[in-house]
Amino acid sequence: MAKRQDKAPQLNELDPERQRLANNPWMNSFVNYLKNEKQASEHTIKNYVMDAAQFIRLSPDADDDWTKVTHATARRFAMELASAGLARSSVNRKLSSLRAFFRFLMREGHIQGNPFSQIQSAHGSRKLPMFLDIDQVSQLLDAPNAYWSKVASARKSETDGRQECEYIAARDTAILEVIYSGGLRISEAINLNFQDIDFIAATFKVRGKGRKERLCMLGKPAIAALRTYLQKREALGLAQRRQSGPLFLNQRGEKVTVRTIERWFKTYVNEAGLPADCTPHKLRHSFATHMLAAGADLRLVQEMLGHASLATTQIYTHVDVARLIEVYAKAHPKA
Repeated sequence: MAKRQDKAPQLNELDPERQRLANNPWMNSFVNYLKNEKQASEHTIKNYVMDAAQFIRLSPDADDDWTKVTHATARRFAMELASAGLARSSVNRKLSSLRAFFRFLMREGHIQGNPFSQIQSAHGSRKLPMFLDIDQVSQLLDAPNAYWSKVASARKSETDGRQECEYIAARDTAILEVIYSGGLRISEAINLNFQDIDFIAATFKVRGKGRKERLCMLGKPAIAALRTYLQKREALGLAQRRQSGPLFLNQRGEKVTVRTIERWFKTYVNEAGLPADCTPHKLRHSFATHMLAAGADLRLVQEMLGHASLATTQIYTHVDVARLIEVYAKAHPKA
């Protein structure tokens, strides 16, 4: 196990390499390029830096001198990643990150060739996304109220404590309802502003990858959950009901973080009796699967998910077919 940790270090284990990158002028230029020209998100930029830091860790012969990186160095890095047992998608993302970085260095005239240009991505069958069935989604959406009602009952003598419990329950219910209603990534939901919501048209604007905007739908349960949340938010004095700015706030009136919601999500998964590996992203998978299973047009779902390629959305049709095969095998007498 120790060997795998050495080959695939976690973010906090790469602090020395990340510090070296922070002092590297070529990497700083690349980060500025990602921010200003590519309009990349902070999360995307963090991944690029982490992948470069891992490259430094696994390629000591390069010694932070990007001109020393050869095709052989890049090939060894790819082999190290593969032998570390990483998923193909993770390996491919890291190779893509380094390929983009060295392409940038070529554009700037720092190097003559891209050592990663001939390193092929890992191929193989694409893993089907896991999703929840409709009953499981309902259990999850009910979980914040169920959990915080129990917590509030234990605080009978604390009026403020009960109010806070009701607020968190309303907020997290609204977040989960919005994610499922629009097929959002969790970061997209957290970054919503009040002015993005159109209650009359039952729509809202979402800023996705690359800062691209798209229009998503608000179902009736999501609208009801949002109205309840806004009432609770105003009652606690955190913001006026129609105040512009971040939509979802913590108890101090600050924009809630992705980490906070991910932490509470695990509690709600446990409360709902769902598998422990359930993540907020599975709500997005569930949205796409349920829409297509109900007959929604594939290109419409692609647009709502914000996928650049239709091929990315088509995987959800395979999920539906896989489910049909499973049902057929169980139900048909001659299967």
